Amino acid sequence: MTLLADLLLAVTWWHVAVAVTVYYVSRTIYRLTLHPLAKFPGPKLAAITRLYEGYYDVIQEGQYTFKIAELHKQYGPIIRISPYELHINDPTYYEKLYRNDGRWDKYDWAYVAHGRGLDVALMAQDHYLHKAIRQPLSPFFSKANVGRKMDIVRKHLDKLQAIMVRKAVSGETFDLGAAISAWARDVSNEFILGKSYDNLDKDDFDRDFTTMVSDEGRMWRYNKHFPVLRLAFSLPWDFMLLVAKWLGDKGLKNVFTHLKVTLHDTKQIMDAHNNTSFEKPASTETNHTIINDILSSPSLPTHLKSLSRIHQDIFAITAAGFETTASTLRLIIYHLFSSPSILSRLRSELSQKGFNLSDPSSYEYRDLEHLPYLTAILMEGLRLSPAAASRLQRVAPDRELVYPQPALGDGQNGGKGMVTKEWTIPRGTPVGMTQILMHWDESVYGKDAKEFNPERWMDEEFKRRVAGGERMWAPFSRGSRNCLGMHLAWAELYLCIATLAQHFDLEFPGHSAEDFEAAIDSFVILTKSRGELRTVAKVRG
Repeated sequence: MTLLADLLLAVTWWHVAVAVTVYYVSRTIYRLTLHPLAKFPGPKLAAITRLYEGYYDVIQEGQYTFKIAELHKQYGPIIRISPYELHINDPTYYEKLYRNDGRWDKYDWAYVAHGRGLDVALMAQDHYLHKAIRQPLSPFFSKANVGRKMDIVRKHLDKLQAIMVRKAVSGETFDLGAAISAWARDVSNEFILGKSYDNLDKDDFDRDFTTMVSDEGRMWRYNKHFPVLRLAFSLPWDFMLLVAKWLGDKGLKNVFTHLKVTLHDTKQIMDAHNNTSFEKPASTETNHTIINDILSSPSLPTHLKSLSRIHQDIFAITAAGFETTASTLRLIIYHLFSSPSILSRLRSELSQKGFNLSDPSSYEYRDLEHLPYLTAILMEGLRLSPAAASRLQRVAPDRELVYPQPALGDGQNGGKGMVTKEWTIPRGTPVGMTQILMHWDESVYGKDAKEFNPERWMDEEFKRRVAGGERMWAPFSRGSRNCLGMHLAWAELYLCIATLAQHFDLEFPGHSAEDFEAAIDSFVILTKSRGELRTVAKVRG
């Protein structure tokens, strides 16, 4: 003990400083020279430390996606963007990375930052765990089940339409962006939980809840580098509500208020399900929720049917289901009603096909899917406003990946002037691609790649190649982890845009197209307008 005490007394701050310096210098040398990713191009600082990404996430407020786009121009289609991670910006590789066959894990570092467990459907890092969790969810979000629940979408759309008529009669300028978000929330919550929470009836359409997405996205960015969000979600929600009120943070208050309310409702549904006798059906068609399907799943282990895990699943799924759709709708609505030629052609198509959207019984929403110009408008909106602004990393833990990089040659390779450089990606390496960067690629979409132009999708050969065969259009991602709610999102988009186009003329004082471009990576896309769309409505005669 005396020797140990003497050694401890002999250690000075100078010794500590030397030890720390040696550690960081040796780590830097390793990451630049001996690390398995050392051969890949990219900025040296990004290879050395995650603080490079942290600067763009925290100090520059969600600009790393756009910095990555600049880095690709400098270093090529495959780059190292952190000590551990690669990014590819090559539309032809998308279908090779996001696919159904093989094992594909998620990158735990990026998803733990959401502050929820890795046993939640949208966050599950492990491939097989995700498969087990998703199995009872997929039938609930199937196209057939969405079709059966169209009355939910129509009911809330009728309410939105009635509100817009009142605003038009009064001549009042109102925030259609917040109203669209409230409508999408009501649809999502009632579809999933059987309860809408009546967001459309609230003052200003509960605009603070829309702002919550921005606040939560900022917390995600911060939490990647400073894991405070996990601590916040582990504390009692009543305590966090008091903290939010003390801080005056409405967004944070909304997060924990909503968590508390949905926990109560989730518990009620679970209790009702578990108290149902074996002979009786677990639920009727009118009150059937996704919770009933989770609890009834024979393939899901008991520990994955706990209140805590199911509630986290419900919160994540409902949250993912509203603001992504609302953001796409805001962009489409702005461009549609700001372009007389596009609006006129859509109205002509609806009229020629005989759609009377005032009489929902006269058609099915699936009939709208057969309208080529309406579909082109929606595809263009989804191209410019896909669900995520951030890269969606995939990890192949059991095999190497190969990225063949086409490169201009010098007459070698049989004189063809083209050589291919193959990059071998070590197993277990997180590799990401970013939908919005692929959708902005001028080699695929032309010089007007960032402009709203539905006409590009009227070219059937282009549509078949880009959205079909080569799959360079992927607003809902692809593969085994594609968007769970894409059929519901399609139904909402078709019905909302067709209804508004047929019944209203809209103007947006003070807005420009720039307000609705992807501007911030908060995992989801944030725009300059932050969800606001000031609108003056007129009812069409």
